[in-house]
Amino acid sequence: MPLSPTVSALARSLGLIPASALIVTNVVGTCVFLKARVMTCNVGSPWLVLLAWAMAGLLTLAGALCVAELTAMMPRSGGPYNFIDAAFGKVWAFLYGWMETLLDGAASIAAIAAVCVIFASDLFVSALTPAQVQWATAAMILLVTLLNLASVRANGWIATFVTMLKVALVAGIGLAAIFLGGHGSHLEGSAAQGVCAGVPDGARYGLTGFGAAMVGALWAYNGWNDLSMVAEEVRDPDRTIPRAIIGSSAFIIALYLLVNLGYFLVLSPLDIANLPEDASVAGAAMTTLFGAGIASLLMLGMLAANFGALHSTFLAVSRLPFAMARDGLLPRSLAVVSNRTQVPSRAIIALGIVSIGFAFSGSFDLLTDLIVFMLLVFNGMSVAAIFILRRRFPDAPRPYRAPFYPLIAGLFLAGTAFLIFNTLVATPWRALASILIVASGLPVYAWYAHRRRITDDLFSGKISS
Repeated sequence: MPLSPTVSALARSLGLIPASALIVTNVVGTCVFLKARVMTCNVGSPWLVLLAWAMAGLLTLAGALCVAELTAMMPRSGGPYNFIDAAFGKVWAFLYGWMETLLDGAASIAAIAAVCVIFASDLFVSALTPAQVQWATAAMILLVTLLNLASVRANGWIATFVTMLKVALVAGIGLAAIFLGGHGSHLEGSAAQGVCAGVPDGARYGLTGFGAAMVGALWAYNGWNDLSMVAEEVRDPDRTIPRAIIGSSAFIIALYLLVNLGYFLVLSPLDIANLPEDASVAGAAMTTLFGAGIASLLMLGMLAANFGALHSTFLAVSRLPFAMARDGLLPRSLAVVSNRTQVPSRAIIALGIVSIGFAFSGSFDLLTDLIVFMLLVFNGMSVAAIFILRRRFPDAPRPYRAPFYPLIAGLFLAGTAFLIFNTLVATPWRALASILIVASGLPVYAWYAHRRRITDDLFSGKISS
């Protein structure tokens, strides 16, 4: 086994409430305020938009049931990294960790931090120059890095507080729209004549359009499996992890359906399709109901929502380089755990540095767009691991078993396969770029795998130093 420089154990401090809050605050971000416009243009009908949200939610729930079993079986830092490693081998696990840490993770952190800065600028100060936005984004990432260096218990309660604010905002928008909107006729309307700025014709109507709408909804559900990355810090993981993952996923589905139904009871599908590309559907709905004065309050809520997603995303992603370093696939120093706070402090600092680098590069938005295809692939592999591990290790302890196996896992994989194929058809060049970006990690893996073999040989006494 690789030598580990870990000097202290991670603390199992997260109970059910903060564990659930980590999922909710990580998943519920600005997508729920924005995605309805593009999805309405994709399918044209409010009912089909709601169906896309529901089907993407059920797909997410099916994946959550499987990941709950795998996480309870292997409650270790890194989550899907461990499942993919056990089922498909170290190279695929490394490529997942490479993508999620250095590409999707760090780039997403930079992107979310930049959105927080823009919201804060709009709310509190005048417009910032591009250079000022970059420096403010770096400062925001530094703040979140420092917060994550505190104990995981403290970070769990930060996530709980932000989640309460976020849920109150989203549910409040949905309930206000439902009770004060009252235009049920909008549900029978069409967006066929809408402007649909920025939505390509190839992603409108038919099966391809519905698939594009589901991909958009799945992006809003992204992060549902991130609790598995901090599983090594969850108290009583056999019971807490399945309850938190499944309960939070079901709650988020209901929350998303509530707020999107509210949008259509206030705005017609044509009104939504005609919104500018950077407009917030939630903002348009609340302005219609309450006037322009609501804008500042909504902006404050969106700032809180984004900050919560930034904080919890950073917390989850930072455990991946820690897990990979512990396996000898990244610098061993990243596996050091702080004696004082019992968190992987060096992995946290390293992630903060890389994220700040992305903040100054200006490439994070493009990278997060390009990486979606491989996210689908690795999410599919994470759930497919349940088939392989049940067959390979039938007698392994499984504190929780996914119900309706293999139907649930099969439905998730079928849905994921459809979305992968749909992405290949609708945006083939983006899919190819996603593959090439992730494949760029292969030389890095080869280097660390070679060094890992040498270290293993030294450790076992096969080579004299």
